[in-house]
Amino acid sequence: MKKYIYILFLLITTAVCFVSCNDEWKEEQFVQTASFKSNPTAQGVSWSYLRYNAAGKVRFNLPIIISGSTPNLKNRTIHLGLDPDTLAKLNQEQYGHRQELYFKQLDKKYYTMPQTIDVPAGVSTVTVPIDFTLGDLDQSDKWVLPLQILNDPSYDYQANPQKYYRRAMLRITPFNDYSGEYGGTLYKIFLDGDTEPLTLNTHRTFVVDDKTIFLYAGIRDIDYLDRKNYKVFIKFTDQNIDIQKKKLEIWSDNTANNKFKVGAAQSYYTRDEAWDPKLPYLKHIYTTLYLSYEFEDYTTVPGQRLKYKVDGTLSMQRDLNTLIPDQDQQIQW
Repeated sequence: MKKYIYILFLLITTAVCFVSCNDEWKEEQFVQTASFKSNPTAQGVSWSYLRYNAAGKVRFNLPIIISGSTPNLKNRTIHLGLDPDTLAKLNQEQYGHRQELYFKQLDKKYYTMPQTIDVPAGVSTVTVPIDFTLGDLDQSDKWVLPLQILNDPSYDYQANPQKYYRRAMLRITPFNDYSGEYGGTLYKIFLDGDTEPLTLNTHRTFVVDDKTIFLYAGIRDIDYLDRKNYKVFIKFTDQNIDIQKKKLEIWSDNTANNKFKVGAAQSYYTRDEAWDPKLPYLKHIYTTLYLSYEFEDYTTVPGQRLKYKVDGTLSMQRDLNTLIPDQDQQIQW
């Protein structure tokens, strides 16, 4: 008899637990909060890529998510604002008192965005449309649009308390078909008199227009204080050198000071495409630049000029997910 009572007790307990486990998922297990969906780097900024368009606006859609274990069942109005204080703190943490290296807040003349966005009941994800006009934006500075989800007891939502969910530091990055990060192991930089070259693993290039990019001469990058004195502009032409190679035009806007000179060898580029052997929807585009030039460093050592010769190739692979209909969204950065 005791055995049957014990079995009955176990059956009742199991049934109660089963019902309890099912019922608990009918109710919200967390506090539903409003969050940005952005992926910050180690520097605390989120790279935001925008197709270069000199003539008109480019729209960037920033996702907002109502998080929780159950769907959003309320109509909500999310309030948005700028967040210069967090940007100032971020600059302080990254660069200390080196203000010349700071991220700069994007001027409001370059963008428009709504102050609120509605999230209808039954919807948990919406996007904030931000329209940018960046035709004359100087890419030699590090532009950031600092945004935050505003919080107030009177609002019909609660902002996520976590820093990188409530705030989005958008690192504004226009791009064209040729801009981006290039591998530089075969890009050789010789100091006059040395036989061993200097190399960097990567060199980032920046947009000038649809067919033109620039990088910094030698080993300089965007964190050099004198970088604006050493821009190397690269224009992609349709002029064939042979079947694969096309001519590059290269120049500097500061030749009078840095003594920039095109090398003896013709600079050129190649473009190749290939489909991924394992992922048939993934297309790889390979861009290779061969550059040859000379310049003088006149700012590192006061009163002294250091002569450099650069000769070698830069290579970039861009991957496209062709399952995505929007070509600009296909790029896997």
